[in-house]
Amino acid sequence: MTITPPPISDTDIKAVRKYTEDVFAEALEKLSGLVSIPGIAWGAFDASELYRSADAVAGLLRKTEVFETVEILRSPTPQGPMGAPAVVATRKARNSRPTVLLYAHHDVQPPGADELWESEPFKTEIRNGRMYGRGAADDKAGVIAHIFAIRALRELTQNDFDLGLVVFIEGEEEAGSPSFANFLAEYKTKLQSDVIIVADSGNWSTEVPAITTTLRGLVSLEFEVRTLDHAVHSGMYGGAVPDAMLALTKILGSMWDENGEVSISDLISSDLVNLEYSEDQLREDSGLLGSTQPLGVGGILGRIWTKPALTLIGLDYPSVAMSSNTLVPSVRAKLSLRIAPGQVPSDALEALQAHILANNPMGAEIVFGAVELGKPFSLGESGWAKDLASRALNSAYGFESVDIGIGGSIPFIADLEAVFPGVQVLVTGVEDPDSRAHSPNESLDIETLRKAIIAQTLILLGGNQLQL
Repeated sequence: MTITPPPISDTDIKAVRKYTEDVFAEALEKLSGLVSIPGIAWGAFDASELYRSADAVAGLLRKTEVFETVEILRSPTPQGPMGAPAVVATRKARNSRPTVLLYAHHDVQPPGADELWESEPFKTEIRNGRMYGRGAADDKAGVIAHIFAIRALRELTQNDFDLGLVVFIEGEEEAGSPSFANFLAEYKTKLQSDVIIVADSGNWSTEVPAITTTLRGLVSLEFEVRTLDHAVHSGMYGGAVPDAMLALTKILGSMWDENGEVSISDLISSDLVNLEYSEDQLREDSGLLGSTQPLGVGGILGRIWTKPALTLIGLDYPSVAMSSNTLVPSVRAKLSLRIAPGQVPSDALEALQAHILANNPMGAEIVFGAVELGKPFSLGESGWAKDLASRALNSAYGFESVDIGIGGSIPFIADLEAVFPGVQVLVTGVEDPDSRAHSPNESLDIETLRKAIIAQTLILLGGNQLQL
């Protein structure tokens, strides 16, 4: 049965805009409060801040007076220890209405070096229409957009609505969601829904909204290269004895062709992207230096959305400050391979390992280590929720929404699809090309948050009018 979402009325648009205007200063205040909590789900940081962050989110959800339950829950990781605290709030659907699950995460990336920030990372500052602070865009603004859309729904219906609601605010997304699969399995009944709205992505620009329809997957691989059983003097043996770094550079040099395209066999690649994106825009958005040439061939968006990309992201090797005239016997490296939609991560891992072994001209010993796999995402055919969301975004922004891809990965989306087959997953968000998520001086365009609250409220109001 084809379900057609109802049209969005001018009356609803005006009412939602007015409500959002009335509470928007409070929304910014609550966002600032969340940003002030440095909840980082990495072992080197204070875990108590994650609990403080979860408590703050749970408190905001309870104050909506909408939910039957609001809980802080945890689940074990595959290694055994319990994962970070997540917040789950539920309200059952009535009268055959759909249930919408709203996802975001309350944990954040480490701040990095303080001297690289123009303001304190965990104290918000507003400059030129943007709120600066770690997590302001990724993803505490997503949390606030969910909460204030729920508050708007309650106000505009006088808390008399039949739409089912589940809010799932994760606490370890930036650490790779190690307990996510176990969490879904353990709390599947609580999280059961018809539509999942993920507020952890971005828009085409601050003016043009977007729905993310493709995400690259991830293969992360650590490996060690060995050429000697102990370190030796580089002056005594250099010229005859290869050190581990020389062997590694030979291996790495084989992984890209002369254009910078990934040269590993058996990786899926496509270039079917219709949006225009110039090299000048790439340089502006990424900070690419004028003398540096971009990688790859074909459309730029295809290169960063639907083609594989490989990056050396870690290297255990003496620093310049600690260097000596020594042939280093072993070196450990970590590669991050982004894989195109449609690629099976385990197949890509096998291809990467095979390439390393086959392109080792020095005959070094290779020992493979830790692996992380994340499935890519492709929305596929759109349903009523996608249609409703597109209309709502158009109403909120004044521009038609576009379908975009993201070069990064959100592996848990594939987990959601596996546990809840047939569910419609909409990936949205409040970021824009200048948000600098994960980087120093992360920021949120304030007007984008306002529009996101309006759009999401219109989605919830529309869903409340549907019968499944």
